Amino acid sequence: MIALAGCGGGDGKIAARPAAGGGPAKAVSAQEARKAAVATAAKAKANELGQIPVIMYHRIVAKPAGGDDRTPAQLRTELERLAKEGYVPITAREYTTGRIGIPAGKHPVVLTFDDSSPSQLTLDGSGVPKADTAVGILMDVARKNPGFRPVATFYVIKDMFGTFGHEAQAQVLGWLKDNGFDIGNHTRDHLNLRGPGKDQVEGQIAAGQKLITDLIKDVPATLALPYGNQPTTKTWAMHGGSAGVHYDYSGVFLAGYTPAASPFSKDFDPLGIPRIRAMDKVGDCARFCSTAWLDWLKAHPEDRYTSDGDIRTVAFPKFKNPYVATRYAKYTLPY
Repeated sequence: MIALAGCGGGDGKIAARPAAGGGPAKAVSAQEARKAAVATAAKAKANELGQIPVIMYHRIVAKPAGGDDRTPAQLRTELERLAKEGYVPITAREYTTGRIGIPAGKHPVVLTFDDSSPSQLTLDGSGVPKADTAVGILMDVARKNPGFRPVATFYVIKDMFGTFGHEAQAQVLGWLKDNGFDIGNHTRDHLNLRGPGKDQVEGQIAAGQKLITDLIKDVPATLALPYGNQPTTKTWAMHGGSAGVHYDYSGVFLAGYTPAASPFSKDFDPLGIPRIRAMDKVGDCARFCSTAWLDWLKAHPEDRYTSDGDIRTVAFPKFKNPYVATRYAKYTLPY
């Protein structure tokens, strides 16, 4: 038998090592276990080096006022499509740290919501999300589609879901945390970080982090850049500090226009992770927004991330071996 042990650290993978006191029989069983794992990966057509859609939403309103708004019906339709096509939501934290624990044959999708609008989450008098909010719709779709996880990442600013005062803001953020949602930093004031110096950039990011940690005592793992604009020095967005607040993120997200690389791929760049704007195939979105990219991934399944069902391994067809990030080499399961 083999014992599963040894945490992979920040990369989210778990290494397999032999149990103590083994001999030839142990070696044979380990080989058999690996052979079975390879067979499972091959059957699932696993490709954990494939691309992952990270979809960017803003307001969810009945009467859209801008190109970033979506109606409740449009959000529901897209979520139902994702469920039907075998996608399973994961958080930005899980994605950037490599903790992608979804069933074999399924595909991860990261749902992100910017600017902490009340249309994304408003709690009624009983502390339940209103049905026409993004959270209400996501939870309803998940109830009707077992296995479709009701999780998403909310990138918050000081306009905290339309709430005012420490108690009300702590309640809404606490509800998200307690129900498995991920809370990310979008800076405090949503200022453009392209152009300002290091002190101002780090001040805005640190202030956004403090806004969150003062309310729920939980440190965000990722940052979404306002307007998708990177600072003059990209690393300022990922590591830094101001006024006694320090931040060290596992990923920084942009605002368009392609699916994102697998965190296990050499192409993964945590300093600038692309997101896909949620929109139908109109204008520029005929090629570069969510409907178009989901169509493309459906038509090119060999390029899409498909799980082998085992969070301990990185499975993929053998010919993709050169594309594995070095730090994940010990977890590979080529077939």
